[in-house]
Amino acid sequence: MSDAAQPTAAEVRAAAEAVKAALDRHLEAVERRSGEDDPAVYAAFNELAATAEAYDELLYDTYDEVTPFEIPGDDSLPAYAGPEEPSAVSVLIRRDYAVVEPQRLIAQAQRVADLDPDVDAEPEAGRPGGAGQGSVHAALGVVFGEYEPDEIASRHKEFGLEEGDSTLWVTAVDEPAEPGEWLPAPFDQADPQRVVCRFDVSAVFDEEEDDADDESDDDEDLDLVDEDEDDEGSGRTRKR
Repeated sequence: MSDAAQPTAAEVRAAAEAVKAALDRHLEAVERRSGEDDPAVYAAFNELAATAEAYDELLYDTYDEVTPFEIPGDDSLPAYAGPEEPSAVSVLIRRDYAVVEPQRLIAQAQRVADLDPDVDAEPEAGRPGGAGQGSVHAALGVVFGEYEPDEIASRHKEFGLEEGDSTLWVTAVDEPAEPGEWLPAPFDQADPQRVVCRFDVSAVFDEEEDDADDESDDDEDLDLVDEDEDDEGSGRTRKR
């Protein structure tokens, strides 16, 4: 930053006062919250994060100093703006998988096809190879057509899959959709401001907790056993 654009001490002081005021508003919102997902608390939290980040930048630009606070990224949902008493909800689910053992997946699909003559293990037109002939595309269609998503999630290793991140959103809608109404574009109307609750599963939450555990171990000089060691790659759930 050039000398001409250097913030003044008064601007830094004003930013500090803004942080103090935002802290007060956040505490007031917490004290008066109406429930676990009170939008007023969410708004006050975002305001506090923004003012703290602005103060941190001004402090660094002016005095080459920083605060000891970690400013969280805004990876959460916006404040809820749906009806207080939803009369209908829509549940959106995303689960990611990596195909780590294609031959295992293909073998499982072939077993399904062998047991059920109604299952079409042949590939779509333009896609060579059937389920037993090395086509991952055809095998995916057979497996996901035969088993419920929850069963695949619980048995993913049997199908040669590796879990990635997953999320579930419960969103409020004004009224139930007509049959077939949203099938052409099922996810186009997902509105983050109408999310009643959200549940995320990701290995990144394990990493965050492991980092916190490591710091605690360093501070206390203790050797602690990680209770989740045997639950390899499971990921933890975070609710928003």
